[in-house]
Amino acid sequence: MEYDTKGKVLKKNVMWQNLYFYRKSDVLYQLTVEFCHRFLPPHGDRTVDQMIQAARSGKQNIVEGSEDGQTSSEMEIKLINVARSSLKELLLDYHDYLNTHHIPHWTKDNPRLLPLRKFCSTHFDFSDYAPLIDKMTDVEMANMAITLCHQTDRLMCAYLQRLERLFVEQGGIKERMYAARTGYRKTQDAHLQALEDENRQLKTQIATLQKRIAELEDEIKKIKEA
Repeated sequence: MEYDTKGKVLKKNVMWQNLYFYRKSDVLYQLTVEFCHRFLPPHGDRTVDQMIQAARSGKQNIVEGSEDGQTSSEMEIKLINVARSSLKELLLDYHDYLNTHHIPHWTKDNPRLLPLRKFCSTHFDFSDYAPLIDKMTDVEMANMAITLCHQTDRLMCAYLQRLERLFVEQGGIKERMYAARTGYRKTQDAHLQALEDENRQLKTQIATLQKRIAELEDEIKKIKEA
């Protein structure tokens, strides 16, 4: 993602629908809704609302940050960080589920973890996961969600580093407005200076021609008098 800010105030709009970490956050949201409906009690457990809200907040703040980022780099960075925080809450909820149900986390020693990581790292849309969900246990879904949370966070961290670098290099909207206005004035000043230089050259040429005309008139007069 690069921004063309030459002479422009607004940054180039980012298509958040195409961002890998947004697509993964959408998978997490839909996966979490299904997980809560299948494995958590429908009433009397605030964890359901908390998990679904955290998952929703993750993807929604990515959308809002990308939309606001066209005019405010600061707001985009802030909202992407809010999305990260929401997904970290979701990650802890999945860890808590495994802990309270005395289910072990999948570690590097688990032969199923590496294939799971590979699958999640190469599939970004819920349509890739939907056919698998009905067949998955709570252990499998929780570990898949945990894997997705970690991968999504790494992608967002890389994106934030790029945003921060662009902000340092190009500034916020105030700096871009000043640069655009300054650039416009410099262009106008240069154009005015060019016109003034051309005007002086034309005046010099006119004076030279008038002098030559006078000389020719004198020559013609002398010829007629001769």
